[in-house]
Amino acid sequence: MQTLRLLAATALAAAISLPAQAAPADDLKALLDQGKAAEAYALGRQHPDQLGNPAFDFYFGVAAIDAGHAGEGVLALERYIANFPDNRQARLELARGYFVLGDDARAREEFDAVRKTSPPADVEANIQRFMDSIRARESRYRTTAGFYAEAGVGTDSNVNGGVGSANINLPVFGPVTLLSGVKTGDTFSYFAAGGNVSYPVVPGVALFGSASADGKFNRHDSAFDQTNVNLAGGVSYLRDRNLFRLTGTYGELALENDTFRKVAGATGEVSHQLDELQMLNGYVQVARLDYPGANRPRNADLLALGAGYRRAFIGKWQPLMTLQASIGEERNQQSRPDLGRRFYGGRAALATTPAPRWSLSAGATYQSSKYDGPDPLLGVVRKDSYYGLDAFVSYALTRNWSVRGEYQFTDNKSNIALYESDRHLFMLKLRYEFK
Repeated sequence: MQTLRLLAATALAAAISLPAQAAPADDLKALLDQGKAAEAYALGRQHPDQLGNPAFDFYFGVAAIDAGHAGEGVLALERYIANFPDNRQARLELARGYFVLGDDARAREEFDAVRKTSPPADVEANIQRFMDSIRARESRYRTTAGFYAEAGVGTDSNVNGGVGSANINLPVFGPVTLLSGVKTGDTFSYFAAGGNVSYPVVPGVALFGSASADGKFNRHDSAFDQTNVNLAGGVSYLRDRNLFRLTGTYGELALENDTFRKVAGATGEVSHQLDELQMLNGYVQVARLDYPGANRPRNADLLALGAGYRRAFIGKWQPLMTLQASIGEERNQQSRPDLGRRFYGGRAALATTPAPRWSLSAGATYQSSKYDGPDPLLGVVRKDSYYGLDAFVSYALTRNWSVRGEYQFTDNKSNIALYESDRHLFMLKLRYEFK
């Protein structure tokens, strides 16, 4: 978005033919150049007599959209384009305003018109981002489908989830030396594929479904190879600023060739759009965790509640901030309270687009767990604190192909040293996405 705005501002002087720009328009431009959209909008509101002046309309329109007042911004830009219908940069800004307002049909029309003029590659890439977002929103009232496939390689410092050292100190036993279970690193290959479909039934109501599978295959320690298969489907209902979703899920996790865990459950979600840039959401989740064979004592029922806040910022790098909090319980169903737990935690993440083809994201996660009963052997109630950091960078090679680098760090602290572990994971992936 910032690229579009800067191009538009740079070309405006050449796009209009006026004896001189009024001082208020100059002041608006200066504030926009400093990234002070809110101040520019406030200043523009103090000069209603300038509405209708093309230069003023352009800068006021951009400022209003950037400051979260897209309705006023669209009106100003429409006035400008009535005088200069062939100005590509102004049409880009108008299209952005329509997008922010949720008028996808008009936004698509304006973006398509600009694309027909063969804009520069960076502008084309930015337009494509908007078009992809429009397509995602169109799933509310037209059938849409998508597919992706990924392949990658990486390195994992702790493929077996083991402790950092063979020499640990345990309650009751004191210092001990482990003969196994110490962390080991390895390189791995990674493959994934998935798809989704959304089918509107009546206005505001849609059915949706998705399926995905992925596998992580270690070069040496094949006993810790992991494969995941996940299915989901449900119904969504959109009413005014509220989106309600009911989703049924099923998933299986396998280690090497043996099923380790099956999860079946349902999630109810509600999202509320506070304004053009902010959203609140909440969910309740119930699930059954089944562990076959020797792991059967781990069987549990899961109940979790969560809430989140998302805030988009219009401006340089287009940052998107998300905050989440959750609380829940895994209630053991095999009379093993030491394997059941109560937990709470949170996550904060920030995603940005520093350039048209680039995406960056970083996040931090924390979760505290307290188990329901003492360990049968050690006589101590287990308490864990989990910390996680993650980051990725992605570059779009084309509309459908991208390359992505990922980093993950996890650290599980525990009052029982046997359950402490940390991990560094690096991965490079090539992704194909059909949109």
